Amino acid sequence: MSALGAPKPWRRRPYLDWLRGIAVLIMIEAHTLDSWTVLADRQSPWYQNAIILAGFGAPLFLFLAGIALMLAAGSRIRKGMTREQAARAAFRRGAWVFLLAFLFRLQSFVLGGGQFPQSLLKVDILNVMGVAMLASSIGLACTTTLKARTWLFAGLTALIAMLTPIIRESSLLGVVPDPLEAYFRPLAGLTTFTLFPWAGFLTAGCIVGAWLDDPIGADGSLHLRIAAVGGTIAVGGYLSSFLPPLFPHASFWTSSPTFFFLRLGILVVSVPTAFALTRVWRGQWLEEFGKASLFVYWVHVELVYGVLSVPVHRRLPFGLALAAFAMFTAAMFGLVRLKDLIARRGRSPNVTTGGEAAAKSTISAISRNQT
Repeated sequence: MSALGAPKPWRRRPYLDWLRGIAVLIMIEAHTLDSWTVLADRQSPWYQNAIILAGFGAPLFLFLAGIALMLAAGSRIRKGMTREQAARAAFRRGAWVFLLAFLFRLQSFVLGGGQFPQSLLKVDILNVMGVAMLASSIGLACTTTLKARTWLFAGLTALIAMLTPIIRESSLLGVVPDPLEAYFRPLAGLTTFTLFPWAGFLTAGCIVGAWLDDPIGADGSLHLRIAAVGGTIAVGGYLSSFLPPLFPHASFWTSSPTFFFLRLGILVVSVPTAFALTRVWRGQWLEEFGKASLFVYWVHVELVYGVLSVPVHRRLPFGLALAAFAMFTAAMFGLVRLKDLIARRGRSPNVTTGGEAAAKSTISAISRNQT
């Protein structure tokens, strides 16, 4: 046990890795079914329900990234950094994720081709995550108390959700260059994700991360309170779906604040749920998947959508696509195990060089903020 007043070292929370592993499974399910299911089966209720589940993968990754950002900042502060230094470190992490987004697009362009430069400038989840982390690090620097941090990020989250349908209908963005406009609202060929509303899931995660990092009440009772907050948000979002919409032209499934808060409430509840479930079942393989989520994301997208799987693109009946998803998931887990085995064998059992120590530190930092 640390001495009284001594900085507490970084402590991984296995239930968050476990939850990130769930996000990995949903991500693979979303991409394999989207890429491989035959068009004739896409109107079936089973496929439609599977796609609704798939819609929780990206929000969960963003939400967990916000949690990790706050936990990492809190750990740095306890180790002696000032709040400003911790915020700068978070800003650098966001910049690194933003750079990774372009490296990923470059890889996709080299391996799969596409229209230049649109393929390199396409806005994907890493772009949104990087920008949201940059903005959140500024929010971290501007707040000195847990209460202030909670109100700031709650305000940002609500503002992002409410502005989404307005921004998507606004004519003011018409003068903005397309590669920049694509960060705010969908543009054909340039957008997979947009800052509105997706960045709101990360800012909401910052709130939960700040709560989890607070040493006062950081136990099971805190998770009960988080569950109560999340349940209230989810129920409020569900009940509001029966009311006349504030934005009649907004699509419920994409730009509606109602659906945003419904999903957000479920995400908030997922944290205490994971905390409770891992007390009963550790699910170590899910933790491994969660820790390797960036690696899995980086590798599997090209395998699912790229030239290697062209023979099954939109050619599998839904049932067969589900079986293929299961087999592909098992193969990806085997690849994660192989990666870890190679990494362990590449290290000396008795001597850790400076380069190895730096590499371990970098991998640890990335794993805490990976998608």
